[in-house]
Amino acid sequence: MGEKTVAAETPWWKSSVFYEIYMPSFCDGNGDGTGDFQGLTSKLDYLRELGIGGIWLTPFYPSPRVDNGYDISDYYGVDPVFGTLDDFDRFVREARRRGIRVIADLVLNHTSADHPWFIESRSSRTSPKRDWYIWKDAVDGGTPNHWESFFGGTAWEWDEATGQYYYHAFAKEQVDLNWANPEVREAMKEVMSFWLGRGIDGFRLDVINFLKVSGHRIRCRRFSSAAMTCRGIIAGFPLETIPWTCTPPS
Repeated sequence: MGEKTVAAETPWWKSSVFYEIYMPSFCDGNGDGTGDFQGLTSKLDYLRELGIGGIWLTPFYPSPRVDNGYDISDYYGVDPVFGTLDDFDRFVREARRRGIRVIADLVLNHTSADHPWFIESRSSRTSPKRDWYIWKDAVDGGTPNHWESFFGGTAWEWDEATGQYYYHAFAKEQVDLNWANPEVREAMKEVMSFWLGRGIDGFRLDVINFLKVSGHRIRCRRFSSAAMTCRGIIAGFPLETIPWTCTPPS
């Protein structure tokens, strides 16, 4: 019997042309001067005519917008400036009706300092969510180590109320989660399941190379700017196949 050759199917996202949508400036649907889901939905026919196969949404979640929405304060909502969950659902339905897939930016590495998880974490050293973030004691009256923030200055911020430092690879308002904690991993799986359940096709994962910095194994490392530019996409993979133990480069 001759060998049967089966051509491997190319994942859709490897052969599609994506159009990145920066939500605040793309299209204003309600006349308030800021782009939103109503405006984006109104342009889907135009986008289809361009021949695109996918839309990449920049962050649309509630956020203080210290870093253009990459400081998320609620993973389960739409920032009111961009509309409502109903507006989002209608956009996804209409995009799919036109054969356009949708992926969304998602930040797993850190939350906004205004996120309820961090507010609870910093409320007390005995908080159930204390270990959801990376807290360290002062060393010789100063920061735990010499790590620097990607945005400049130290990566450690002193919390007067609880007498410890918390770690932030980016702005002090973008607080790194402790991915050594299985509760954090489960919480983020639930977030991803929520949006997949609303019909999106995958995620563009911001700063995925920073995902695993253990609060129990703080090492002194300096990351190059090149190492910090790594990005990732998860599209169409079962959640159990996602590499949750990504480690930063040496």
